[in-house]
Amino acid sequence: MPELPEVETVRRALAPQLEGARIVSATVLDPRWLQRPTLAEFSATLQGARIEHVGRAGKYLIWELEGGAQVLLHLRMTGTLLYDAAAGQRYVRVHFDLEGGHTIDFVDPRRFGTGILLVSRRERETYLEERLGAEPMTPAFTVEYLKAAAKGRTTAIKPFLLDQRRIAGIGNIYADESLFRAGIHPLRPAGKLTTQQWAALKVAIEDALQAGIDAKGASIDDFRHPDGARGSFQDSFLVHTRAGQECPRCGGEIVKLYVGGRGTYVCEHCQPRPRQRKPVAHAATTTASRVGKMD
Repeated sequence: MPELPEVETVRRALAPQLEGARIVSATVLDPRWLQRPTLAEFSATLQGARIEHVGRAGKYLIWELEGGAQVLLHLRMTGTLLYDAAAGQRYVRVHFDLEGGHTIDFVDPRRFGTGILLVSRRERETYLEERLGAEPMTPAFTVEYLKAAAKGRTTAIKPFLLDQRRIAGIGNIYADESLFRAGIHPLRPAGKLTTQQWAALKVAIEDALQAGIDAKGASIDDFRHPDGARGSFQDSFLVHTRAGQECPRCGGEIVKLYVGGRGTYVCEHCQPRPRQRKPVAHAATTTASRVGKMD
């Protein structure tokens, strides 16, 4: 699934091609892709509009159009944006014709990718604020923010990292890689992390994401660059997808667990499993109960 580094890779590749370009037409081939407005309104608004800026927030790619309209594209699990792709591409959900004969195709085999058209930057900001927490590598992403967001939460740290309302941009790959770097087991309750652990995890998250950006993303399944090339971060994974292999730190075996329903990779030597709390004194309760019955 494309995460922050993959979407940032797409943004960097497309920005020089799209910024200043005019959209000749936008054809939605799969109505499920468009969340709002109507197909007719979407096509009419984009026809002839110039793309002023290509941005990103979390896993959203953002096209800012002249006049203020905003197109938010989300690749979800298997979406890819291809620039000047060869004719006959399979699974094209949306096709954009640009001036100069150029094209953009939103290709998505699983059909989970989405698009939405908002009328202004202010509406976009409201939309994203309701859905995204602080983004790593920004001033808002601090140890204090993370501690406050996790306070009192008993959910495991892995699902906490995947919750876009808490932290924007992290998915399964970078959660595993970050937790390994920080030496934190994915089952540890988020609300139980110490200040020192949050400090280590903050650095680990940003290091893992930056490594992914530097490698131009990870291509495990469908992710491709706009020119069709693949990312290379999968060649540098420390634990993700490496079940049964040696831990690069201690030489122990990397194992695969399921945490929150997600396949999760961990070295349980370098990332000690949290101790299970002993059950409340059941024996004492039973004894007291018996005494009560005798009385």
